[in-house]
Amino acid sequence: MIKILIVEDDMVLNQTLAFNLKMAGYQVISAYTMEQARGELTGSRFDLAVLDVNLPDGSGLDLCRQIKVSTAGTPVVFLTANNLESDMIRGYEVGADDYITKPFPVSVFQKKVAALLNMISKKDKQNIFNNGRLQIDYDKLTANISGEPLAFTPMEFRMLKVFTDNPKILLTRQVLLEKLWDADEKFVDEHTLTATVSRIRGKLEEHGYVYIKTVYGMGYMWVGEKDEG
Repeated sequence: MIKILIVEDDMVLNQTLAFNLKMAGYQVISAYTMEQARGELTGSRFDLAVLDVNLPDGSGLDLCRQIKVSTAGTPVVFLTANNLESDMIRGYEVGADDYITKPFPVSVFQKKVAALLNMISKKDKQNIFNNGRLQIDYDKLTANISGEPLAFTPMEFRMLKVFTDNPKILLTRQVLLEKLWDADEKFVDEHTLTATVSRIRGKLEEHGYVYIKTVYGMGYMWVGEKDEG
């Protein structure tokens, strides 16, 4: 059963959304603060997180960052009373998959949830990254950019998978080391990490686009596609 976490301090709204999602066949866990949400996230895997931006003990933006780092594949939908473009951009920058501005009809919320889960399900089944220019098939370990084949090593494919699963999220060197180590059950050192990022960049950026941004002193960020010119 699909498991959804709702983090919303408005008790009536939280319970209303939870009731309707349960009636649609989802398993729903409600939290009303960041502290409660972090407790629910410890040791549990959710298929979707619905977050209020403004919580009594913190920001939903910070909680989204935590979710995206610890459980890369979990989609996040933000609920907010503010429809300012700048706030929406901030949400997307920390990894939000969708945004709903209050007040909203419950029927619209349910449609958005169903559409997002359906999209994620199809993406997971395909295990393919495709932004229209760069295509990576992680099952077949093949890649091409603008139709031109690219050759990556198994380690490079694993690192690309971590990056493309966490778009526009700062990944510290420590987080990358842990994820790559977990993926292969072998120790990956700092030198290997740096060399792997450098090789991936070399293969992608020779085509005139920047996909990996260095955040100096901290780590790296997958920016998707940015023209160097």
